[in-house]
Amino acid sequence: MEKQKATLLLADGMVFHGNLIGKSGTNGGEICFNTGMSGYQEIYTDPSYTGQIIINTTAHIGNYGVIDDEVESDSPKIAGLVVNSFSEVYSRLDAKQSLQDYLVAHAITGIADIDTRKLVRHIRSKGAMNAIISSEYEGDLEGLQRELDKVPDMEGLELSSTVSTKEAYFYGNEAASIKVACLDFGIKTNILRSLAARNVYCKVFPAKSDFAEMDDWEPDAYFLSNGPGDPAVMEYAVNTTKAILESGKPVFGICLGHQILAEACGISTYKMHHGHRGLNHPIKNLVKGTSEITSQNHGFVVNKEDIENNPDIEITHIHLNDGTVAGIKVKNKPAFSVQYHPESSPGPHDSRYLFDDFISLIHNQLEPLNLLKS
Repeated sequence: MEKQKATLLLADGMVFHGNLIGKSGTNGGEICFNTGMSGYQEIYTDPSYTGQIIINTTAHIGNYGVIDDEVESDSPKIAGLVVNSFSEVYSRLDAKQSLQDYLVAHAITGIADIDTRKLVRHIRSKGAMNAIISSEYEGDLEGLQRELDKVPDMEGLELSSTVSTKEAYFYGNEAASIKVACLDFGIKTNILRSLAARNVYCKVFPAKSDFAEMDDWEPDAYFLSNGPGDPAVMEYAVNTTKAILESGKPVFGICLGHQILAEACGISTYKMHHGHRGLNHPIKNLVKGTSEITSQNHGFVVNKEDIENNPDIEITHIHLNDGTVAGIKVKNKPAFSVQYHPESSPGPHDSRYLFDDFISLIHNQLEPLNLLKS
């Protein structure tokens, strides 16, 4: 079967020509790369990737197909896909669908058969930028450039409200001993699985829910989820988080939730030259003096200098590759957060202890109250 041609155009003018994968069309977004060697389905369905074209740096993609259970949301959220070698033939007996059919079903346009090593080295050097993939503008780079000019920049872009649940819903066992209100900025399903596995009953609220709405449910603690976009423009989330902190109840934030917690404490965030995305990022736990290998996906980070000038915030984790802040805690509140993904999926399980730390924090808050009740 003859392959259909496709073109990848970057904002700085670099062009790659390859073959179409997924659905024929034109899709633009911020281009970034993920260094994970497996877990492509979980990556594509992570809402944090909304508005982004993903480069998979591992050579072969699609070779194990698609399984219904291996998703982090109800559909792929990526804006496009770039790979080296793409396989429509898959090996797992329990896979029900090829990756090609999956991408077509969800209108994802991608490009294969290009030098992804060259492309990744270029992005590492030049920084994150917008790009566009098209099977419709072959030979018409001027027309493709006009389409690329319409793609919004990630900096200053609010996306969480577009991927968040529209209605609150429950997850876990209603008879569980702990109730946690989860603010959904683009929450991954495995975060909810990780909480439910620790005897937590979750109520997941839309991103723009106010504190009073969540407080009416009388939760024992709060969770701030991962998600896409620029935290600096999410004033609604920052204000809600300030109210959560004032309540005195435990709060745990992951990735974007970590950045929102920082913003609520007067710590600024900024866009990185190129983000951290992959399954093998080394982190040092400054409290325990230990290291862990982590799953990461973020293009923004909290300002280390702001924390150093804030006596109420302590840095608990750092990224060992570049020294950026990977975790904080509020000294006078039961609140902490990390920049990476302890729920992994995909990725190593080194950081799962953070969910246990959250549960311990909640129990420490509840025990005095239970004694008073008794």
